[in-house]
Amino acid sequence: MQRVMVLCVGKMKERFYMDAAAEYAKRLSRFCKLEIIELPEQRLPDSPSRAEIGRALAKEAEAIRAKLPQGAAVAALCIEGKLHSSEDVARLLGEAASGGEKCLVFLIGGSFGLDEGLKKDAWVRLSMSPMTFPHHLARVMLLEQIYRGFQINEGGKYHK
Repeated sequence: MQRVMVLCVGKMKERFYMDAAAEYAKRLSRFCKLEIIELPEQRLPDSPSRAEIGRALAKEAEAIRAKLPQGAAVAALCIEGKLHSSEDVARLLGEAASGGEKCLVFLIGGSFGLDEGLKKDAWVRLSMSPMTFPHHLARVMLLEQIYRGFQINEGGKYHK
């Protein structure tokens, strides 16, 4: 069974996001071994400088790298990433599984995104949309797209 990890900076607090994420995690359990890891977001002042943001992102990147499994295929979610269709996500899931990667890891940054080094090292960079979403909603949307991707690959009726 394919291993999929969603590594997130920031902890979900709102019940409606947690319920939605839990529903997709339950649905995904028949397709993959899903692991969702939440890492703490670095605290910053109300109006942080670029340098303060850079230091915070570097600390978050250290924590992320410490959790990355050896040999994982990493997909970084970032605004400058490429827009992918649901069929593209299904292909990515299939490529990671057939390429022998032990784990496919999706990275979701906190409110200031992800460290540049993490994005540069990623196998693929994904953009959810040119619109801005709360990162907790992005997690739910990503889980739904992973579920849809597995359904597409299986020929299920979920994707229309």
